[in-house]
Amino acid sequence: MGIGLMKREIADLDSVLEHRVRLAICVLLTRYDRLSFSRLRDLTDETDGSLGANLRKLEDEGLVKVEKKFVDRKPVSWYALAPGGRKALKAHLDVLARLISQAGKPARE
Repeated sequence: MGIGLMKREIADLDSVLEHRVRLAICVLLTRYDRLSFSRLRDLTDETDGSLGANLRKLEDEGLVKVEKKFVDRKPVSWYALAPGGRKALKAHLDVLARLISQAGKPARE
């Protein structure tokens, strides 16, 4: 992969998914149909504020969808990966895989 192509690949990375917590959330949501806020908090080991801000960003970008319900009179927010989120994650991971495959190879101009 030449330098020009590598620069284009890097430019194709999704800036929203470059954040480790947002990437982790999306990867987790590919494994489960949906996860509650508290379960995501436990799995990511994030504070409520940090997790909430990252989930809001993903929701605002259309990558995740939220469903709010009451369980035993307590509010529970359920998060799922939106179709656009699944597509964006796949594209992001594909670019990362291509870049990783070039690690350690001699540079070509």
